[in-house]
Amino acid sequence: MAAAVPVSYHGAITKAECEAMLGKKNKNGAYLIRESETIQGAMCLCVYKQKVVYTYRVLKTHSGHYTLMTAGGIEETHFKNLEDLIRHYKKKNQGLAMHLRHSVKRKTAMLIKQPAEPQSMAEPQRMAEPQRMAEPQRMAEPQRMAEPQRMAEPQRMAEPQRMAEPQRMAEPEEPDYEESDYANVSDTDYVEVLPE
Repeated sequence: MAAAVPVSYHGAITKAECEAMLGKKNKNGAYLIRESETIQGAMCLCVYKQKVVYTYRVLKTHSGHYTLMTAGGIEETHFKNLEDLIRHYKKKNQGLAMHLRHSVKRKTAMLIKQPAEPQSMAEPQRMAEPQRMAEPQRMAEPQRMAEPQRMAEPQRMAEPQRMAEPQRMAEPEEPDYEESDYANVSDTDYVEVLPE
């Protein structure tokens, strides 16, 4: 059994297609629902606000309810169907960048397929008739490869340049020490200073 979906549900459209549709509408609060491209079975609620499209992941719980994926620490709200979810987020200050105002409607009716119910074991299923395999196809004759091309002669490298001979640095000259004519200067570097 398939469930009817809101007219704002567009199915498996790409993020780029979604953004183009919302941009064409060009109204703050314009929204649509599409299938997630990254998480199988999840949907995305996309909302337009000031030339930016905000995307919220819609998950279906094991009990069949819908919920918006929230940041850690924020309590999830569960809805019986997508219409209830949309009705809730049409109210202001519900945690979206912009409350839902303008539905971007699809042009054709669409259904969300429910998971198939297991069949009862009371009715045995008839097995399909075995199919006869097709005759093997004969392979085409191998084609002859083209003759190998001769490579160009390698280019000879230029002769390496000889480096200039290193210049020898001049030996440092011994500094000239002036002889002092102070009577109390010793030959050592230590000078005793007497208090006055």
